Amino acid sequence: MTLSMRNTFLVVFVAALYILEGSTTFWIFSGSWDSALKMLNFALISAIMALGVNLQWGFAGLFNIGIMGFVALGGLATVLISMPSTPGAWSAGGWQILFGLLLGAATVIGAVLMLRWLPKGRMRVLMTIALLVLGFFAFRAVFDGGVAKVEDINPALTGYLGGLNWGGENYKDYGWLTVVAWPVGGVLAAGAAWIIGKTALGLRSDYLAIATLGIAEIIIAVMKNEDWLGRGVKNVVGLPRPVPYEIELQADPTFIEKAAGWGLDPVIASTLYTKVGYALLFTVFLVVLLWLAQRALQSPWGRMMRAIRDNEVAAEAMGKNVTARHLQIFILGSAICGIAGAMMTTLDGQLTPGTYQPLRFTFLIWVMVIVGGSGNNFGAILGGFLIWWLWVMVEPLGQWIAQVTTSGFDPDHWFRVRMEDAAAHFRLFTMGLVLLLVLRFSPRGLMPER
Repeated sequence: MTLSMRNTFLVVFVAALYILEGSTTFWIFSGSWDSALKMLNFALISAIMALGVNLQWGFAGLFNIGIMGFVALGGLATVLISMPSTPGAWSAGGWQILFGLLLGAATVIGAVLMLRWLPKGRMRVLMTIALLVLGFFAFRAVFDGGVAKVEDINPALTGYLGGLNWGGENYKDYGWLTVVAWPVGGVLAAGAAWIIGKTALGLRSDYLAIATLGIAEIIIAVMKNEDWLGRGVKNVVGLPRPVPYEIELQADPTFIEKAAGWGLDPVIASTLYTKVGYALLFTVFLVVLLWLAQRALQSPWGRMMRAIRDNEVAAEAMGKNVTARHLQIFILGSAICGIAGAMMTTLDGQLTPGTYQPLRFTFLIWVMVIVGGSGNNFGAILGGFLIWWLWVMVEPLGQWIAQVTTSGFDPDHWFRVRMEDAAAHFRLFTMGLVLLLVLRFSPRGLMPER
């Protein structure tokens, strides 16, 4: 079988898995187009995340395991862009919070400039320490007062600054703004990546991995604890949507007539309609990002990045600025992860910082890239679709195995109880098994780099 035939077979096989989920009621397949479309939407988002990680690892060999932080920043951007501002929050303490943040930033910048400009010696050290201490207490005095005032505003429902107030109380009529928030999420993640890259990209690969993981945990901790920013663990719900609401479609006589023509119940038709709308939007973004990534890969810049990945010493000897190129690719990959994070928050309809777990947003995405084929954009996307399908479907498979292997045992038998409890963990076992099999028999992935 030629490489082209093999790749075509893999694409058709993965597409068939999603079609079977929607059209067939057999074994682990539900026969529900609703579940198939829901799985497809999350697979599209996962494929975009895998594409971002593939840029960093497949193009440049950067081992970034802080994906979770950039995804969370994308989700935060959705809130900041699409939600209305909390009435009275800015006048009560919002401007004070902003001034406190500027004061903190000015303190850090002042300390850096002092270290650069003053001559070395004890006086420079003492003056820098004094500036940092005074700046810290001034920052806390201003910032904490503003935070307390904002978080006291109806904490059961708001207690945060909110967004840009598009449409006021009718903000849900501005659902198209959530699509605008997706590239804004990429910009926010790119800004964080620039700060992280300037400090961490000089580290060796293993130390870079530890640094990015730690910084991602810091970002999540800030989002969980700073209620004024995004309500923390109290979550922001009711985000506007770029597609119609099901209840609105069910009340529309024109849509009801169309649903009757399709031979569907209006409730089922409205659910499928919104999921198809999301799938089309996600597909457009995925195709655009894939096209840009392919153009970059085939350009002189892309060849330079792969040369740096394969031999940094030789590339540096040829006059290439390795650190600057690493910073570029780190920012680009993180921006794509931020876009995917904004999409996922829009699809969920809420921002829930407590759900940003490394297992879902780091380990699983890395498995997608490795299984699909690092260095190949199409392979990363294929891995995203395949691994997400496995992630969803192997849990019912584990339950089926538990039922089959314990069918002759009493309900209280230790083996039956143990197998039923272990069914929920079948996902982890399957991901590890798939990863081991691919690394053993196809170490470059199912669709390897040419």
